[in-house]
Amino acid sequence: MSKQVTADVDPVLRATKVISAAIALSLDGADARLSLPQLRALAMIDARGPVNLSAVAEGLGVNASNASRACDRLVRNGLLDRREDPNDRRSVVLTLTREGRRLLDQIMKKRRTVLLQVMGRMSSADQATMSRVMKAFTDAADELTEDGELLSDGDGHLLRWLG
Repeated sequence: MSKQVTADVDPVLRATKVISAAIALSLDGADARLSLPQLRALAMIDARGPVNLSAVAEGLGVNASNASRACDRLVRNGLLDRREDPNDRRSVVLTLTREGRRLLDQIMKKRRTVLLQVMGRMSSADQATMSRVMKAFTDAADELTEDGELLSDGDGHLLRWLG
């Protein structure tokens, strides 16, 4: 059962604009050859560890052939490694390459830099409060997602690509 929201959501919406700008800046120039679904696949594989193609398709909310094409391109670009699963030779295991790891690290470093600049303008007490509140916020989103109560893409996934 969900609680009635009594808080003013406008400051949260304003904060999402700042966070969205940090995300956009972090992706700017990341690799023009990559599509957003390919970046989502890299982020998901990073979060989940080695996965098979079915897990990528499910995580992206696409059919297996679309996931396969996206992963094929990532393999050709040297960002993803595809190997036979030692436990099931009919399956492949997908992992990030060193270059894939470098790209994701570069993206996250830019994002972290922007967020730290903004948070650096806040008092230490406000920084601590923000960290605590944002943890509570993401924990609540995780709970709603697990319970199937969160508005989503229709398949019960709000943020599929976070892993």
